[in-house]
Amino acid sequence: MNDLYERREGGPPPVVALVGRPNVGKSTLFNRLTRSRAALVADIPGLTRDRHYGQGRLGERRFIVIDTGGFEPVAKTGISAEMARQTRQAVIEADLVIFVVDGREGMAARDRDIANELRRTAAKVVLAVNKTEGMPSATAAADFWSLGLGQPYTVSAAHGDGVRELIELVLPEAADASAAAPDEAAPEFEVPPPPTEAELAAADAPEGEGAAVEAKPYAKRMRIAVVGRPNAGKSTLINTLPGEERMIAFDQPGTTRDAVSADFERNGRFYTLVDTAGVRRRGKVTDVIEKFSVVKTLQAIEDSHVCVLMLDASQDIADQDAHIAGFLLEAGRAVVVGVNKWDLADEYRRERLKLEIDRKLGFLGFARTHYLTATEGKGVGALMRSVNEAYAAATAKLSTPRLTRALQEAVERQQPPRRGPIRPKMRYAHQGGQNPPVVVIHGNALDRVSDSYRRYLEGWFRDTFSLQGTPLRVEFRTSANPYAR
Repeated sequence: MNDLYERREGGPPPVVALVGRPNVGKSTLFNRLTRSRAALVADIPGLTRDRHYGQGRLGERRFIVIDTGGFEPVAKTGISAEMARQTRQAVIEADLVIFVVDGREGMAARDRDIANELRRTAAKVVLAVNKTEGMPSATAAADFWSLGLGQPYTVSAAHGDGVRELIELVLPEAADASAAAPDEAAPEFEVPPPPTEAELAAADAPEGEGAAVEAKPYAKRMRIAVVGRPNAGKSTLINTLPGEERMIAFDQPGTTRDAVSADFERNGRFYTLVDTAGVRRRGKVTDVIEKFSVVKTLQAIEDSHVCVLMLDASQDIADQDAHIAGFLLEAGRAVVVGVNKWDLADEYRRERLKLEIDRKLGFLGFARTHYLTATEGKGVGALMRSVNEAYAAATAKLSTPRLTRALQEAVERQQPPRRGPIRPKMRYAHQGGQNPPVVVIHGNALDRVSDSYRRYLEGWFRDTFSLQGTPLRVEFRTSANPYAR
């Protein structure tokens, strides 16, 4: 096995796939190896369905882990056949396959079928006997010698017993495990001093409108969460963009249960697409798995840069679509609306859908709407251009002089209404955050500014700086009155 990793030294990290029949603990082992809770885990067979990728680390050696669904090699139709196809693709991609079996249940007939297929298709196979906590290793592994895959290694993914030794076996040159590198702290936005007259004059210089916004470079990978109701075509869109079947797209609502990510490159830019479970009305969510799936969907929204709200053109715009859109707005995520299955709608229905979108999703007026057919790739290019535009707007850097000049122009055009004997006075503005952009306005008596005037300022800043596709928030900070007492 050493020749495999010597060949890859200095190249891309090795790929390890976890394969086995349902409910043997593959997702638990995946979470253990990636030091995360990315994979949904429950004592229910068939919970994982798509290929799930994660990054593991042992010492200085990094590797990629693929979690797969329960493997049924003999399945020919239905969702089990789609899951088997996903698993076979993971085996092809992997440099090494960890075949996970259940030490407490012992040998099963399906284990022999899986072993026979791995013997033909996998480059390297290591047999891991899971759920062996409290059991003698020799006793737990005895039945599995007959599979003919070499020595079975006993582990407990839930408790971590034997997992490190297993990874040291498949990654022999990584000696000591070390803690994962901490995430870089998010940059803090300090309150700048008020702009000088020279800076304000420079802000009035006749430059292009694009100079007002400094778009954040695409140095890091953009995370795009695709959300919507069940069977709207989310998985189909994610399969269309990379050009390969990364997710199971099945004509059955609720096929996707977990939030599964897929990395791909398009026109020199790097993206991470996150396929999420369809979100139904709260009153209809009774299954425990579906409740966990909804939680994972909400987490995926919080962790994303841009969200694509998928609507189904073959159905009316439901209140649940508006609820999902409302959560996206509350989370402050940049949004692009995609109306899928547009080819199934006749002219009358298309006009009706456009009216319903304007009426029920009017609060997403800042987001662009695209009409597409994901199965054929129609409209997907324009959708991705709007995604790039929304990301640039959400991560734009707005200079203090230009924000202050825009604030002055807004006040000159329409002053804040007087409340009682005092009229709020706005002095200057600066940026207080990104994704979504936050504009902080300093002045006196700003606690008296009405909500309608706040919305006026939000629209003014969005139009002035061309922030298409992202919500914008305005915050007020009132100076303390030293003579209040």
